[in-house]
Amino acid sequence: MANIAKRDDGHWRARYRDARGKEHARHFARKVDAQAWLNSVTVSIQSGAYVDPKMGRETVAEYIRTWLERQVQLKPSTKARYTGIVRVHIIPRFGAVPLAKIERSHLSSWVAELSASGLASATVRHIHKIMHSVLQSATMDGRIARNPASGVKLPRERGRDKRFLSHEQVAALADAADEDRLIILVLAYCGLRFGELAALRVRNVDPLRRRLSIEESATEVDGVMIFGTPKSHQQRRVPIPRSLVENLARACEGKQSDDLVFTAPRGGVIFLRNWRRRVFDPAVGAAELGALSPHELRHTAASLAVAAGANVKAVQRMLGH
Repeated sequence: MANIAKRDDGHWRARYRDARGKEHARHFARKVDAQAWLNSVTVSIQSGAYVDPKMGRETVAEYIRTWLERQVQLKPSTKARYTGIVRVHIIPRFGAVPLAKIERSHLSSWVAELSASGLASATVRHIHKIMHSVLQSATMDGRIARNPASGVKLPRERGRDKRFLSHEQVAALADAADEDRLIILVLAYCGLRFGELAALRVRNVDPLRRRLSIEESATEVDGVMIFGTPKSHQQRRVPIPRSLVENLARACEGKQSDDLVFTAPRGGVIFLRNWRRRVFDPAVGAAELGALSPHELRHTAASLAVAAGANVKAVQRMLGH
């Protein structure tokens, strides 16, 4: 039911009842404006796009807390990154803003400011992706009629050239790593992610079949190491080069089945940031390899495997893609 009535003060009162029987009303100086508003509401109700105006009064900060709690599909490390992005980039700008008040122009300006601040294009795109997910959820929950983050122009991704080491460079880096020589070789020839290497247990090493079973990954979350499934939640088996079989078998000697193959100097799981500062970065410097990250050893593993004759599908299986 909807109607328009003239008030004693000369203004026009347009009102309607939603599907739940709740009355909504607005006042206009001109009858034509009241009718236009009522027509737009009627169309949205008939098309199924109607949203109760009061639903959009919830602020972004209030809604986003609930949204984060519902992301049960995320691994702890991913959820921690999302939480950090929300805290640093989204809440300061939009936390106090009601969901219904956010417009595409606001988000476009925000994205432009993020880009101008010096953040990488990929980072800006990732921050926008999270905001888009939040607002898409609000749309599906009936808080807002549409997602204002859709259609926002994003900075182009600038592809970064991947770095691949040669056999000679891998050998130089491994020699410079001293006691952690085997870690470098496993990363460079087996293509493991560092978290997968840190979580590798004795039972995962099969010297006879020359296979590693990648079942877990260790990730640091707020200073605590969390063990979970590998990225994409897929377990896989990775071939061990013949040159590493004996060394890996020796690394497992005297250990129980559930013991970690590689540990920190004082025992326990290896934290990437500590290992990089203590071992990797000094070794890179000693081998005169320039700027290099541990993840580029994974790129190296793929490159060396292809150069040795492995087909693309086999390399993808090795990497867990």
